[in-house]
Amino acid sequence: MTTQLWYWIIFTILVSVMLAIDLWFTDHRKTKLGIKRALIWSAIWIGVALLYNISIYFKFPNGHVKAMEFLAAYLIEKSLSVDNLFVFIMIFTIMGIEDRDQPHILKWGIIGAIIFRIIFILAGVALIQKFEFVIYLFGIILLYTSYKMAFTEEKKIEPEKNLFVKLASKIFPIKTNNVHKFFVKENKKVYITNLFLTLLLIESTDIVFAIDSIPAVIAISRDPFIVITSNIFAILGLRALYFALAGIMGLFRYLKYGISFLLFFVGIKMLISEFYHVPIYVSLTVIAVTITISILASIVIKENKIIENKN
Repeated sequence: MTTQLWYWIIFTILVSVMLAIDLWFTDHRKTKLGIKRALIWSAIWIGVALLYNISIYFKFPNGHVKAMEFLAAYLIEKSLSVDNLFVFIMIFTIMGIEDRDQPHILKWGIIGAIIFRIIFILAGVALIQKFEFVIYLFGIILLYTSYKMAFTEEKKIEPEKNLFVKLASKIFPIKTNNVHKFFVKENKKVYITNLFLTLLLIESTDIVFAIDSIPAVIAISRDPFIVITSNIFAILGLRALYFALAGIMGLFRYLKYGISFLLFFVGIKMLISEFYHVPIYVSLTVIAVTITISILASIVIKENKIIENKN
């Protein structure tokens, strides 16, 4: 078997084990996941991804290039995931979801995200391979998203206007009581609950996010192995990261501006790819420096405001 096939097998086993631990064996409904525990679990998931990346560096053909591509794609997707989690926090607040139900919704949201990401990645890579001009379309999408993220206010979340929520509401009657399940059957009639409507909001929001994130990762590498594995590793452990972020949101206040710049950078990279190939080490450096500056700026500005308030 080829090295890449072996790595597909290792990746599949790792993801299966990690998903089982994160989504089923670690039952956050029974034990509340505090900030400390959430940070520990987040560090574990990130550590596994980095170990996998290191093994690519030493064992993969042309490993030093592939490892840098993996790391760059992983950092972009992880950063976008952090920004997306802030939206999930708002959705849970608007829908009035209790703490005990949030992990359950996130579990199925993550499973859906993995499935949709794989489909979108394979479709995106296939489109570029068949129609070269698609890469310019992806570049324009990234530039538009970059502008929208940096210079427009975030849209207010209105569940009643969501297409999937409206369709589900027409097909099924809604159970408005405080029910901790997606579906309830009463008198031979199936009802959907507020939890299910929230899951639809989470999934539909993630699909919109994927339209931005997949082109950004494909701009780093067109190798399906690198794009898929880096994406899935970035998504794994999002439940733990969600609870960590809920307690330290101030540390990422200006991350969206850093992400906006990164989307602009990879958008330009796509548009000029026919004339100039930006070396992967340059992309990796830009990504790492931008994320670091964004987080440091958030910390420094927050501390300065705290000092000003005390004075």
